[in-house]
Amino acid sequence: MANMTRHDPFGAEIDPFDDLFRGFFRPVRMDRELPQFKMDVTENEKAYTVHADLPGIKKEDIHVSIEGNTVAISAETRSDSEQKEGEKLLKRERSYGKIYRSFALGSDIDEGTASAKYNAGVLELVLPKKVAATSKRLAVE
Repeated sequence: MANMTRHDPFGAEIDPFDDLFRGFFRPVRMDRELPQFKMDVTENEKAYTVHADLPGIKKEDIHVSIEGNTVAISAETRSDSEQKEGEKLLKRERSYGKIYRSFALGSDIDEGTASAKYNAGVLELVLPKKVAATSKRLAVE
């Protein structure tokens, strides 16, 4: 009982290797989630509409895939690393890399009539709902 520690459920996770590696190095903790972009999803009786904020991304670098009722949006941002002679970079806040987001909707999507537009940093997806197959009841003779 000499090694009791107080657990804070709202604090950081307790890392059992903290004591072992103290003074040498600390293991790198990676974020569990990739950065996500903001989006709005609306629905009417015929379709879903998605507006996703993807500022500074070229439309060639945006990829949308639909499988059943699952929609995945991914994009790649690139950094302009060109520096002119005599210039010195003081601060870089703009990030680059890949972003990804996947979500499920209430009903399957008709991939054949779905559309995507990209304008002024906003991706708009119009995702028509797939018409549900009507079942036919057979009379048993």
